[in-house]
Amino acid sequence: MATSSCPGTSTKQQREAMVARVRRSGITDSRVLDAMAVVPRERFVHPDHAGEAYDEHPLPIGAGQTISAPHMVARMAAALDLDPDDQVLEVGAGTGYAAAVLSLCAGRVVAIERESTLAARARELLAELGRENVEVRNADGTRGAPDRAPFDAVSVAAMAADIPRALLDQLAPGGRLVCPVGTGGAGQLVRVRDGRRERLMPVAFVPLTSDQ
Repeated sequence: MATSSCPGTSTKQQREAMVARVRRSGITDSRVLDAMAVVPRERFVHPDHAGEAYDEHPLPIGAGQTISAPHMVARMAAALDLDPDDQVLEVGAGTGYAAAVLSLCAGRVVAIERESTLAARARELLAELGRENVEVRNADGTRGAPDRAPFDAVSVAAMAADIPRALLDQLAPGGRLVCPVGTGGAGQLVRVRDGRRERLMPVAFVPLTSDQ
């Protein structure tokens, strides 16, 4: 079990330790691991929790939302089986950490965040980090981004009672979608590929909300 980082440990060392833990958890996708080794996770959490940024648990980011634990970000990204030219849709972007990771594994990312303050922060952080292949939208993620569809991969970082139909409709042939499905904050991480649903693991997420 991870504990808060030791005083005096550099963020580079913390990232290296985080990536080593993620690898030991069974994630072998080198592109995902390499991305997580360079994205400064501490920039994406609330300053009060910066010292915990690389610990293995979710952290609050404001507006009642959280940044997922590192192993969960890695597992979802790896489950998408990304190619360098893939176009990705991320729903529930928060402050943009997972979008930054995905942007280093794919060609283009459209990241949707419903909370305007978080979307603004994500846009600012990703611009500062030079992630020009990410477009951040402040919108209802359950509607997807039909003007940019189809997507090779869709990642949903919030718990849905069922996968929104609009997101399934925006998948390209052969596309992959990963989404937590359940009620009361607990459920299963589900992957959809070639029309088939596969349960990957039990998970707990904040609920997916919609204007609909």
